[in-house]
Amino acid sequence: MSVQSNTIAAASASALSKIYGSGEAEVRALDGVSVDFAQGRFTAIMGPSGSGKSTLMHVCAGLDDATSGTVSIGETNLTTLNDGDLTRLRRDRVGFIFQSFNLVPTLTALENITLPLDIAGRKPDQQWLDQLIDMVGMRDRLGNKPNQLSGGQQQRVAAARALVTRPEIIFADEPTGNLDSRAGAEVLAFLRESADTHGQTVVMVTHDPTAASYAHRVIFLADGQIVDDMDDPTAERVLERMKGFDAKGRRS
Repeated sequence: MSVQSNTIAAASASALSKIYGSGEAEVRALDGVSVDFAQGRFTAIMGPSGSGKSTLMHVCAGLDDATSGTVSIGETNLTTLNDGDLTRLRRDRVGFIFQSFNLVPTLTALENITLPLDIAGRKPDQQWLDQLIDMVGMRDRLGNKPNQLSGGQQQRVAAARALVTRPEIIFADEPTGNLDSRAGAEVLAFLRESADTHGQTVVMVTHDPTAASYAHRVIFLADGQIVDDMDDPTAERVLERMKGFDAKGRRS
């Protein structure tokens, strides 16, 4: 099943395959996936363990190479880029949020937020930076270092860091996996607001139906292929769809 959109794509994949090993040990993590991620939309990727959801995100983000097929960010084909160009694209045009917060322990919250700009030698847009700080509710904790922040606060700093460069797309890999339900809800609400209010494109891998319900759209993977596509998801609808996979993560 391929999933194409009629709207402008912030990222897209065409006939994407990713194979590990060979012969009897071959694992086809992605098997001919085609999908568009529309600009300004929050999309969740779901599927059972081993379905290929994290592999799809990593390849689309330029963190891993495809075995075959093409991946694009905007109109840039990632498969044609050398390592230096790919590094610059990830730095300048893509934001990342991971389950582990990946904050620099010696830097304050503010310094962590502006780190991508510092690395690129760019000065922050102060108006946008102030807006981000208020959006994540961290203004009174900007001088604190990560060990002085709760898990939810650290992830909100990581989310602001991902947005500070105004990337074309943000990829989030289980961003609430280390958070309690309240802190997770705050981060998810922030991601949804960034899409609804600021037109940010967000692609999130999650196993949690409640997390997926914050998205505009959910795509479901099984056996390395997209098997369903759901708009305006609710936690109940997502959970019901996930029940359609058997214990080994295959379509039933």
